Amino acid sequence: MARRRPSRAPTRANTTPTLRVIGGRWRSRRLPIADRPGLRPTPDRVRETLFNWLAPRIEGARCCDLFAGTGALGIEALSRGAASVDFFETDPMAARAITRALKTLEAGPAHAVHSGDACQATNRLAPASVDIAFLDPPFEANLHRAALTGLYGALRPDARVYLEYPIEQATDLGAVLAPDYTLLRQSSAAGVGFCLAAPAAHEPGSTT
Repeated sequence: MARRRPSRAPTRANTTPTLRVIGGRWRSRRLPIADRPGLRPTPDRVRETLFNWLAPRIEGARCCDLFAGTGALGIEALSRGAASVDFFETDPMAARAITRALKTLEAGPAHAVHSGDACQATNRLAPASVDIAFLDPPFEANLHRAALTGLYGALRPDARVYLEYPIEQATDLGAVLAPDYTLLRQSSAAGVGFCLAAPAAHEPGSTT
């Protein structure tokens, strides 16, 4: 009787979560991200629409990515020609993953990764210095308004602010933005709502 070969342990598939850069100099690069509860990169379709909106402004812009999570928005901005990005992330593991991703991309000195409360970002950013801000706070934490308030002083007069939120909260957006911000554009995709706004005290004549 032939001897049976010992069965091999099943091979585990590589389940490390990754982020795909969708445009710019790092287009199609895949980067490992932290495997943390509730961490969700902004969907590809949403990023594509957002950066189409920002196309006339992204080159040379100084940006900040609040509640950076995977760093998807800030990394995409750097890939498309932003001059610099300040990443803010409270989870140490997620912040380290962003730092590793930027090192892998050889992003150079055009970025900083900050640990701590993103709602206090103004304390680490020079007044009126930010051209584009990305806000994607944890949906369940209800931090949208606090983050917008904390960010206001760091924005340039013609800045643009991206905000991502649960799609069911779209009808409450006016209350979240007022009185400090003016809604410029709004859309939804992949189950999330998102918009572009500007500081209301410096309301622009353009919607781009």
